[in-house]
Amino acid sequence: MPSKLVGLICAMTFVPAILPAQTGQKQAAATTTTRYVLAASGNEVQYAVREELAGINFPYDAVGKTSAVVGAIVLDAKGAIVPAQSHITIDVSTLKSDRANRDRYLKTKALETDSYPKVEFVATGFHGFPATLPATGDFTFEMVGNLTVRTVTKPVTWQVTATATNGELSGSAKTAFKFGYVGMEVPSAFMVMQLEDNLKLQFNFHFVRDTTAGL
Repeated sequence: MPSKLVGLICAMTFVPAILPAQTGQKQAAATTTTRYVLAASGNEVQYAVREELAGINFPYDAVGKTSAVVGAIVLDAKGAIVPAQSHITIDVSTLKSDRANRDRYLKTKALETDSYPKVEFVATGFHGFPATLPATGDFTFEMVGNLTVRTVTKPVTWQVTATATNGELSGSAKTAFKFGYVGMEVPSAFMVMQLEDNLKLQFNFHFVRDTTAGL
């Protein structure tokens, strides 16, 4: 058999043996993700609304809080959010303020927690997030995503201040919007003289890397 023909046959049988392995390596790299989960402690969601009550001649912020929040943020190999796996869920039926009447109104009228006990945020992207998460240090960025309250889903942007410490991430995220933006009426109740149509939300978070992911 001519030497050129032998060489061609050898090349044809050799190349397919290498390409699948190389393709598999590229696919594995492309699907690598890093998952950060909320720690067992250090997480709290709160709302604040400026109100003025009868008998009190100055406005102040009515604040309600809950630590019943769970979720995760998943990043792909390029550091971009994977929305299908990046959900934060708040049990709003556990929100508490300094007034039982306010809490009752919020649960029965505003949020209807018997039917809709959860509020969910799905993260879809970062603006200004570092390409590589630093081991330590403070930084700021924006997190965007979709917030679902009852049956209404709207895009929201959070202003985030974070501190990285040995692979963990803690800090606070803040956003604000009018009640009607998420399909809620401005609350009205006895003793409330005036309430500002501006709902402020704050998420104090503590994320840790999920070392069990992929096991």
